[in-house]
Amino acid sequence: MEELLVNVEKVLPNVVLDIRYATDNNFLQRSVYPKACCFIHRDIVGMLKAVVENLENRKLKLKIFDAFRPLSVSQIFWEEIQDPRYVAPPQESRHARGTAVDVTLLNFQGEELAMPTDFDDFSEKAHADYPDLPKELLANRDLLQEVMVENGFKIYPYEWWHFDLQGYEFYPQLDTDFETLIP
Repeated sequence: MEELLVNVEKVLPNVVLDIRYATDNNFLQRSVYPKACCFIHRDIVGMLKAVVENLENRKLKLKIFDAFRPLSVSQIFWEEIQDPRYVAPPQESRHARGTAVDVTLLNFQGEELAMPTDFDDFSEKAHADYPDLPKELLANRDLLQEVMVENGFKIYPYEWWHFDLQGYEFYPQLDTDFETLIP
């Protein structure tokens, strides 16, 4: 199954990676990935390349917080937060298919654009359609959603940063650990 997953650093060199689950800067406050690496299903490579090109034309960059997530990590998340709006039960994990990405926007200087919340905020303000926000935050969130949807991704309603491949549910979960993927 490993051939289905592609290393983002090799195929999207202009994407900035901030793999929070390889650090303690996440909701668990501890590292659960052995290394800051990022893999995606090969079927979304072209879609993300189109997103990056679209953003570069706007003088912006894409930052990825997370993409493929091993089932073992999905289990750890579920044990911590059993709220399916924010953490999927392992058997339903979208990330374990390699077809989900958690992203935000950067300016060309590498600074994050202001968004409704920080990554991994489990509040209503993080919802993809939460309306009671300053205009700048709404505009930035709307721009991210527009670019992602234009290139085939589906908005996840409870997290402004989470996007799925349309039809993700038809992709199998990949029971692959990072140790298998990292050379």
